[in-house]
Amino acid sequence: MSIETDIEDDTIEQANPCTGIDLMIVPKEHDLGGFTVRRALPSAKRRMVGPWIFFDHMGPAVFEPGQGVDVRPHPHINLATVTYLFEGEMLHRDSLGNELTITPGAINLMVAGKGIVHSERQREEIKAANNVLDGLQLWLALPEADEETDPAFHHYGREQIPSVDVDGVPVRVLIGAAYGVQSPVRTFAQTLYVEAALKAGQSLTLPDGAEERALYVVKGRLAALDSQIDQHGMAVLHTGHTVTVRAVEDTQLALIGGEALGPRHIWWNFVSSRKERIEQAKADWKNGAFPKVPGDEVEFIPLPER
Repeated sequence: MSIETDIEDDTIEQANPCTGIDLMIVPKEHDLGGFTVRRALPSAKRRMVGPWIFFDHMGPAVFEPGQGVDVRPHPHINLATVTYLFEGEMLHRDSLGNELTITPGAINLMVAGKGIVHSERQREEIKAANNVLDGLQLWLALPEADEETDPAFHHYGREQIPSVDVDGVPVRVLIGAAYGVQSPVRTFAQTLYVEAALKAGQSLTLPDGAEERALYVVKGRLAALDSQIDQHGMAVLHTGHTVTVRAVEDTQLALIGGEALGPRHIWWNFVSSRKERIEQAKADWKNGAFPKVPGDEVEFIPLPER
């Protein structure tokens, strides 16, 4: 999704490492004209968690008839995007010619590599009535050796994502390996993305094999010893610390993590290990050097002036 990526001074609190939490991030809310996005990464005190460099919770938003999401074509380089919906649907089109309806529970991985353009809209029949959209939009930085890989789009249906019961808690391993199961989703670096739904009073010990991890509360409220993670809060976890969380109320959580890749530069929709590569991408987009999106060739998002 094309969204401004200014890093603001989010509400950030230092936490007690004895609980396994290093940092608490309360995402800033951004109004995107009809719906709200909460941005947890990048933040003022934490740019990345493992390879994850961007974490937006879009919605939940309720659109009236005639309204919806219409994100015009825009470019990406040197990253991979992950779109995951809890409710609603989106129509993905890209410059490779892919056109696909994204639905809840599926994983959609778009590898930008040396450059891709895509749009994210909703079908007219969906916008004709009241509709709801709720989901996560995430970006993965690519290892330096893979930054200029050929662009690609990978779709994994809901039924392809492995599920496991962990002491009565239903868990889905969306990317990577955890709790003895392996996701089929392609990875470039060691990557973790897990979701779980806890009933009030249930506990879950989080997988601790990743070098870096962060926990986001999609809805509900969690406790970790004497620390509390409220709805829409992100807790960056202490490396090597086993963390068990308890649901204060019915809670849905997302756990992300993986290996640290080193610093990355981010400007608008561009991510790279090299500043000069971002400057080249800016010039290419301004000069119309990126490919068009078949079926969505007319509109586009101009390069920001600042």
